[in-house]
Amino acid sequence: MLKRVRRSIRVLSHLIDPEGGLRTWACTVRAYPRYVGEIRAYGALTRSEPLRLRDLCPKLRDRHPSTPFDAHYLYQEVWALREVWARRPAYHVDVGSRVAFVGALSVATNAICADIRPFTGDLQHLEPIAASAVSLSFRSNSVPSLSCLHVVEHIGLGRYGDPLDPEGTTKAMGELARVLAPQGHLYFSVPVGKPRTCFNAHRVLDPQQVLDWFQGLELVQLSAVTDGGLFLPEVEPASLRDCHYACGLYHLTRGCEG
Repeated sequence: MLKRVRRSIRVLSHLIDPEGGLRTWACTVRAYPRYVGEIRAYGALTRSEPLRLRDLCPKLRDRHPSTPFDAHYLYQEVWALREVWARRPAYHVDVGSRVAFVGALSVATNAICADIRPFTGDLQHLEPIAASAVSLSFRSNSVPSLSCLHVVEHIGLGRYGDPLDPEGTTKAMGELARVLAPQGHLYFSVPVGKPRTCFNAHRVLDPQQVLDWFQGLELVQLSAVTDGGLFLPEVEPASLRDCHYACGLYHLTRGCEG
C-alpha cells in the first residue's frame, strides 16, 4: 500500500511540474514570504518611486550556490563547435538544434539552420530555412558539414507541432545519412541508455542501435555526457547501455565512395 502511495505521489509531482517535480513547486510556494519581505526591505532602502504591484516579476528559483547548467546541452554544443571550428568548412548545415548553437556557428562559418519552426531573427552568415527533419531539401551526398543535436528523439511525438509518427526518429536519422557528402562530417547527439519513449517529451535510444541505424556512415569517435553530468571524451557504446538518460555525442563520417 505504501509503495502505491509513493508511486502515486511521484506520478502526480511529475504531472504537476515535469521539469522540477512537486518538491520544486513546493519550494516556489515557500519562497513567496521571503519575496514579500524583500519587497518591503527594498522599499525601505530607496527613496525613489515605490514598487508598483503591476511591475512585480517574481523569480524564485534562481538562488543557487553555483551557476546551474544543463550538462547535455552545454557539453554537446562546446563539443560540436570545437569540431566545426577545427575544420572550418565553407558552410555548415544544422538540423533543428538550439538557436543559440547555430548563432554561434555563424561566427565560425556560413551556417544554414533547417527547422520545422524556422528562426526569424537576423544574423550575418546565418540562413534559416523551414524544413522537416524527415524530408530535407538538400540533395543526396551534398552536405560537407552537418549537425543535429538533441533533436531526433523528439521527431514524431508531436511536441513541436510535427505529425505523430512512431518511426520519426529513424526517418530523421536516415535523412541525415542521405544528405551527408562523401568525406563529410556529421555531429549528432541523442539521449542514450535503456530504450524507451517518454511521451511526448523524447525517446531514449540504445547507443549501439544508433550506429546500426546510421548505415553507410563510419564512427570517428563517440563521446558522452553521463547520467551524473560528466563529459567523457571517448567511450564505447556498450558502456552507455545501462544508463538512464545519458547523452551520446557521435562524430560520424561518410567514406569517399559515399
